[in-house]
Amino acid sequence: MKLTGWGRFPVVETQLRAPRDVAALQAMVTGDEPVIARGNGRSYGDSAVGTHTTLDMRHFDHMLSFDAETGVLVAEAGVLLGDVIDAFLPRGWFPMVTPGTKFVTLGGAIAADVHGKNHHVDGSFGTCVDWIDLMGPDGQIRRISRDDDADLFRHTLGGMGLTGVIVRTAIRLRPVETAWINQTTLPAPDLGTAMDLFEQHAHVPYSVAWIDCMSRGAHLGRSLVMLGDHAKRADLDAKKARTPLDAGHKGALSVPFDFPGFALNRWSVRAFNELYYRVGAWKPTKALVDWDTYFYPLDAVLKWNRIYGRRGFAQFQCVLPLDTARAGLTELLEAIAEAGAGSFLAVLKRFGPQDSAFSFPMEGYTLALDFPMKPHTLPLLDLLDAIAVTHGGRFYLAKDSRMRPDTLREADSRADEFEALREARGLKDHFASAQSERLSL
Repeated sequence: MKLTGWGRFPVVETQLRAPRDVAALQAMVTGDEPVIARGNGRSYGDSAVGTHTTLDMRHFDHMLSFDAETGVLVAEAGVLLGDVIDAFLPRGWFPMVTPGTKFVTLGGAIAADVHGKNHHVDGSFGTCVDWIDLMGPDGQIRRISRDDDADLFRHTLGGMGLTGVIVRTAIRLRPVETAWINQTTLPAPDLGTAMDLFEQHAHVPYSVAWIDCMSRGAHLGRSLVMLGDHAKRADLDAKKARTPLDAGHKGALSVPFDFPGFALNRWSVRAFNELYYRVGAWKPTKALVDWDTYFYPLDAVLKWNRIYGRRGFAQFQCVLPLDTARAGLTELLEAIAEAGAGSFLAVLKRFGPQDSAFSFPMEGYTLALDFPMKPHTLPLLDLLDAIAVTHGGRFYLAKDSRMRPDTLREADSRADEFEALREARGLKDHFASAQSERLSL
């Protein structure tokens, strides 16, 4: 069958199999053809699609135990982060780290070592993972952690499923008093002001900026910087305080069909960005918002990837180190504005320090933008790759769908070490995705 990631590009022919128990999974892993595990299909490109066999892990969706003293949850890899929130937020617990969608599995969150709006304070998802039960090429499950086979554990965090199949895990949740977030929105008329705001508010747990990538000149990089923190019970009014851990449930809209290719163009995106910035700058600076609105605004629109049409889209996400970030981001935004190919969904975040084996984050700034797949898109992305490499940046494999292997190695010297580990442990012939073959991992 034909299968894609969330970006719907590229389309890969694969054999999709969905094991229902460990025995069935073992039989598939120890077969003759390489496999790759897939969670809920929210990685954007081809990292969770195999050119031979793709293992749909969504039947492994049981939560196994929870320690109410420590907040440690043991669960199977196919459990969705949203299911964890539904089960434990009413008890006063929330994920330590969450990406911008709750429709990811725990296995996928580990494989991509996802990050959230609090990386500058709490690091990436791996910081809350105590151990992983990993199925190797012989079909045996081994428990790996920072103490047991630490090298394999470190490379499994962010290893894109290429070190084995994640079967179970233990993660730590954080205690919260309410289901509400104190949000502060700060307009920034240019990139420099936005970055200054991130630095001035480095102590705030959550921060993210929507950035207008179509603005130019004096307004290059104008942004809305959104800060957040879990509200205390004392922050709520009397009505909300009666049920502090219940912010209610909102209905979700759904995009019913693929938008036509001409719907997203430089004029429509520029008009949207102008309106979004002005409305955001006009609203009250401080507001109390529910957890779903703050962390997962895109989840309110199901199948939003259809907005980009049948040809899909590619997301570019790089991180630039602190000492080159300002110059590098300026050059990236100038190139995007010059091409007139900007996205209405462009996000800037500040990362904190991270020393990891193959995970994406490092201390600096990360920029993420979506581009509809059009004839000029791939050449533009190659140009952005080159700019990021020049400034010492590297790329997020969970979002990648088209990078060249030499670009990866030029940007990230850890790729050779990762490939060597796969060779040495006999993993390369058993676990492979369309992405790993494209990038020669």
